[in-house]
Amino acid sequence: MVAIFSTMHAEIESELQRQVSRLEEEHSLPFKDMLSYHMGWSGEGAGEETTGKRIRPLLLLLTTASCGGDWAKGLPAAAAVELVHNFSLVHDDIQDNSPKRRGRPTVWVKWGSPMAINVGDALFVMSNLALTDLGDDIPAERRLQTVQILQRTCLDLTRGQFLDMSFEKRNDVRVEDYWLMVTGKTASLLSACCHIGAILGNADESTEEAYRSFGHFLGLAFQVQDDILGIWGDENVIGKSTASDLIERKKSLPVLVGLSKKGAFADFWNNNQITTDNVEDVAKLLATESAYTYTHDIAKQMTDLAINSLREADPQGEAGDALMDLADKLLHRNT
Repeated sequence: MVAIFSTMHAEIESELQRQVSRLEEEHSLPFKDMLSYHMGWSGEGAGEETTGKRIRPLLLLLTTASCGGDWAKGLPAAAAVELVHNFSLVHDDIQDNSPKRRGRPTVWVKWGSPMAINVGDALFVMSNLALTDLGDDIPAERRLQTVQILQRTCLDLTRGQFLDMSFEKRNDVRVEDYWLMVTGKTASLLSACCHIGAILGNADESTEEAYRSFGHFLGLAFQVQDDILGIWGDENVIGKSTASDLIERKKSLPVLVGLSKKGAFADFWNNNQITTDNVEDVAKLLATESAYTYTHDIAKQMTDLAINSLREADPQGEAGDALMDLADKLLHRNT
C-alpha cells in the first residue's frame, strides 16, 4: 500500500507542475513563481511540509483504480480537483485575513491581496483546462460528467464560503445552518473526488453513488473532527493553537450546540470577550454543557456512515485496500 501511495503522489506532483507550466512564458514567469510558491514547490521552506498531503487527488485516483480503471488516465482530473482546492485556499486566506499557510506567509501577505486574487483565479482556470486533457479513450459522456460535477462543486464551495463568512455577523445561526455550510465548504469537494474517480473507473450508477456518498460523509466527519480538535485538541500534536477558534468566535459545531443550550456558555459568549486568559475555562464550560460529547457522537455517526458507504462500494485490489487504509487514517485522526 505504501508503494501505491508513493507512486500516485509522485505522478500527481508531476501532473500539477505540468498544468502550472502553462505560465512558462518569459513575461509571466514571476506570476508562475507565485503559484509555485503557494503549491509548496518554491520559496523558503518549500518541500513536503508545504505541498500538503494531496488527499483529494489521491482519493480520486484510488477510487478509479479500485473500480478497475487505469488510474494514470485520471491524472488530469486528479490535478483539477487539487487545483480547485488550492484556488479556494488562496481566496480563503484573503477573506479570513490569515497570515500563514502551512507555516509560511500566505500569498496575499507576500504579494498583496490583488495579486493573490489573481493567483487564485489562475488556479481555478487551470483546473478547468486540466479536465480538457482527459484522453479520448475516456468516453465523451463520462468526460462531460466530470466537468459538470466539478463545476457544480465549485458553486457549492462558494455557497459554503458565503455561509461561513455570513455566520460571523449573525446571531441566529443554528446547527441546521452549520450542516449546510460544511456540506458546501468541505464535503462537496471530497464527494466530487470520489464521484469523478468512480466515473473514470467505469463504475455502474449504484457504485458511483456509493463512492459519492462515501466522500460526502468523509467530508462531514473530517470537518466535525476539525471542530473538536480546534477547541479540545492537543496543541503539541495538531501543531497549532487550540485557543484561536474560540477567541475568533468561530461558530463551529460545538459552539452552536453550546449556544442552543442557552445556559452558562451562551451567557458568557454573548456578554464577554474570550481571551487567552479565559479561553481554557470557556472550553471546559462548553464541555460541561455536553457540547464535546454531542459533537464527538456526531463525528462517530458520520464516520460510520462513511465507512458503510465505502464498504457498499466494495473497492477492489491493492488500490481498494489503500483506499480503505486512507479512509481509516482520515476518519480516526488526531491532527
